[in-house]
Amino acid sequence: MSTLKSFFFLLLPLLLQFHSGKSDLQLNYYSESCPRAEDINKEQVTKLYHKHGNTAVSWIRNLFHDCVVKSCDASLLLDAANGNESEKASSRSFGMRNFKYINTIKEALENECPMTVSCADIVALSARDGAVMLGGPYIQMKTGRKDSKETYASEVENSIPNHNDTMSLVLSTFQSIGIDTEGTVALLGAHSVGRVHCTNIVHRLYPTVDPTLDPDYAEYLKGRCPSPYPDPKAVEYARNDRETPMVLDNMYYKNILNHKGLLIVDQELVSDPRTYPFVEKMAADNGYFHEQFSRALMIMSENNPLSGDEGEIRRDCRFVNSK
Repeated sequence: MSTLKSFFFLLLPLLLQFHSGKSDLQLNYYSESCPRAEDINKEQVTKLYHKHGNTAVSWIRNLFHDCVVKSCDASLLLDAANGNESEKASSRSFGMRNFKYINTIKEALENECPMTVSCADIVALSARDGAVMLGGPYIQMKTGRKDSKETYASEVENSIPNHNDTMSLVLSTFQSIGIDTEGTVALLGAHSVGRVHCTNIVHRLYPTVDPTLDPDYAEYLKGRCPSPYPDPKAVEYARNDRETPMVLDNMYYKNILNHKGLLIVDQELVSDPRTYPFVEKMAADNGYFHEQFSRALMIMSENNPLSGDEGEIRRDCRFVNSK
């Protein structure tokens, strides 16, 4: 019996690895099937960044929205078709853009290696390369994901935290995919390069100003969002970081320590005793922030990837392949 138990415990890690699907992800997965895949992805990301700088921010947000909902499988990119609703239509996807440029990257890869590189890997590699364009760390990103054959629009609302959610709910969401409190605080640092539409801010400004907001900062926000009823289609927004708005750095943490966070979740990072120590540490050390951001983004990028016949390699990232 003891021998059997010993064998089981030796075998358990291997069984778990196969169950998670992570064994199919590896560094340089396309080294033989498409040797220039990662170079091409980087070339396209760089080209798009120099034409449309905000694409780099979009790539990071894409990874978060794709991987937190069920799997890192590019289900986010699917358009509505055959009665399936697109995840992009969810209110949680409000403000997301630049999806069309994913297909720009896909076309370049198809020209080099037809039906080889998955859209899910493009999402992951673009986030990696986009972070570097924003002055962030280079992350060793594994590849080998397959693309989903369906959308999970019905699960988006319950999977992606709302900016008004409690910190307990936010932490629980990230913990469900293996990211600890420290990693969660680091991932929210992506707000350093983000901007927030006035629709998601005005409840902190009108009819009275949220007392946790710095008064001078609140006046600035009122200047950016002069009406308590902003038009969701208008380009009215404010940035979390006014000093280095397109640099993925620790200025975000310095701002929220000074009560200059845009969203309630930003303020909760400071007010919650579970997250506050990490906020202080990241505000004091940009290298530490980058280190934890890299670690957490890598964990997120490997959440439940599809393998084998579970998924496919799409010809067009917007649609499931025709049968």
